[in-house]
Amino acid sequence: MPDVVLGIETSCDETSAAVLVRDGARPELASLVILSQDIHAVFGGVVPELASRAHVTAIGPVVERALDQAGVPLSAVDAVAVTAGPGLIGSLLVGVCYAKGLVAASGKTLIGVHHLEAHVFAPTLEHPDLEPPFVALIVSGGHTLLLDVPEWGRYRVLGETRDDAAGEAFDKVASMLELGYPGGPHVEALAESGTDRFDLPRPMLAEGFDFSFSGLKTAVLYTVRGSARLDADRADIAASFQAAAFDVLTAKTRAALEHTGYRTAVLGGGVACSRTLARRMAERLEGVARVVVAQPRLNADNAAMIARAGWFHLERGERSDHYLDADARMPWPGLERPPVPSGATG
Repeated sequence: MPDVVLGIETSCDETSAAVLVRDGARPELASLVILSQDIHAVFGGVVPELASRAHVTAIGPVVERALDQAGVPLSAVDAVAVTAGPGLIGSLLVGVCYAKGLVAASGKTLIGVHHLEAHVFAPTLEHPDLEPPFVALIVSGGHTLLLDVPEWGRYRVLGETRDDAAGEAFDKVASMLELGYPGGPHVEALAESGTDRFDLPRPMLAEGFDFSFSGLKTAVLYTVRGSARLDADRADIAASFQAAAFDVLTAKTRAALEHTGYRTAVLGGGVACSRTLARRMAERLEGVARVVVAQPRLNADNAAMIARAGWFHLERGERSDHYLDADARMPWPGLERPPVPSGATG
């Protein structure tokens, strides 16, 4: 079993490294460094080529800073956990190649980690008592997933987005309202001074566990175009959109809890950085389930969650060899999808 794990995350536009050390039977976060790439705000979204170039420049110093902050020399590290996918292929390759070079030179153990699985593990760094079974809602710029987690390492898909992810919808709405990137924090901040007075749809609210945000996004577009005084309406539009999106997320999470009979809901992913979402989820689930959500720096893309997921797989005796490769569409280990009904396609 490992005593010290170095985590590396470069799936998108954050270069991150973290160190976990053993504290009794559990890992403890000794350091976490996250370097964000502000240049993408100019373009209103992540430019893959710029992201990968920035990772090349930053990854060495970021890893060195994480080791220094933890007070751990590389010689004391037992294993290196690195995001192998999914994500931007150029960004992923920087992290994977760096990690492979590091273990080749030092003789350390290597473990590739699935980025979304790591989001499920992130809250355990602050809530070490968290144990399955629970329902997990993973909401980010690229994914919206509702999961039944009966045990660590097993994940059953209850629902997922059929089109846009929740985070993507926030980014697009922020662009419509002439706010900054990434959209979530800007929409949330503006919504605080607004009211939910625009009648926006709650897509698929009572239709199973799947999500759809494209129609809501389009409704916001028409609302913006139809506004005769956008400066005066902007905060109310942001509040109305956020309320609609969060109504769907909280309602489906509650339905999933009632379906499974579980008493714990876990929030993860970049959108889970929203304190408004966490508060509304807690209100919606009061008396039904405990809501567990990590602080924002552990919900955004970060290496601490990568190290924690890697720690889990290392304890099970799993290892990656030197053939580990980056995979932009990496399959999630242990993920179970419901069977396709007879006669259905896709």
